[in-house]
Amino acid sequence: MPYNITAKDTQPTVWSHINGSPEAVLDRYCVSELCKGWPVYRDASEWANFRDLFADKGAWVFTTWSGPLPIDDFIQVSKEGRSRGDFIMHRETGTLVDLNPTTNRAVGKMKATITQRFTIPREGQSKSGAGPDFVFDVDCDVRFIFFCKKPSTSTPLCPDADRREWKIQYVKLFYEKDRLSPADGRSESVPRFEQVDLLKYPVGYQYLGLAQSMLGHKVLNHLPTMNDNEAFWGMYEAMGRWLKAEEGVADLLGVPREGKGTEPRF
Repeated sequence: MPYNITAKDTQPTVWSHINGSPEAVLDRYCVSELCKGWPVYRDASEWANFRDLFADKGAWVFTTWSGPLPIDDFIQVSKEGRSRGDFIMHRETGTLVDLNPTTNRAVGKMKATITQRFTIPREGQSKSGAGPDFVFDVDCDVRFIFFCKKPSTSTPLCPDADRREWKIQYVKLFYEKDRLSPADGRSESVPRFEQVDLLKYPVGYQYLGLAQSMLGHKVLNHLPTMNDNEAFWGMYEAMGRWLKAEEGVADLLGVPREGKGTEPRF
């Protein structure tokens, strides 16, 4: 069967997602602002603004190239990558929010395109050598899933709970479809991507994963895509548990436990 999203209803439970009371609309708007902060702040290296999107403690980010990282570590490796020339941008194409007002939990769903510019030396050539480098873009259509909450009472994890601000606790993505294109429109400006190498990564981010590995990143190969498999449905299970404020969301997402690494389920 061609690679495509399942025809099944992926989320039969309907949460507050459109219309509703002024309070619900305002809460969903606040969460959508958090989502939009990723492309606006991260792409511009506005790190203080970017950090302000996330919970003070226990916030984790998952990406192809970084793996699971606490937010402050993710910001640090992002700075290091940018200083080496990593050039990753994001185009937001639509954002909606599922809200459970009774638990003060929300899931932000942001459609976006990751667009990364790659400059790769030709085989056997240093960047200072003669001849042109490969210069190309990889565009990857994704759905960012933001697990957000608003504290209802003061807790050790929420020292500023009196402000009751929405914050992001976890971010993980569905990787839907990717493609590469030469920056100058010429096919010879793109390195040859062998099928055996592409198959190391799931359809959905094969080109992105392989190109990022060329930069030296250790790319995860089990992230959620559009395949009707455990990773796909596991994300929806995590989203449902989060909205109900149930246990086990961190384990489902693969957040490493304190003091030891954890192999994510997806």
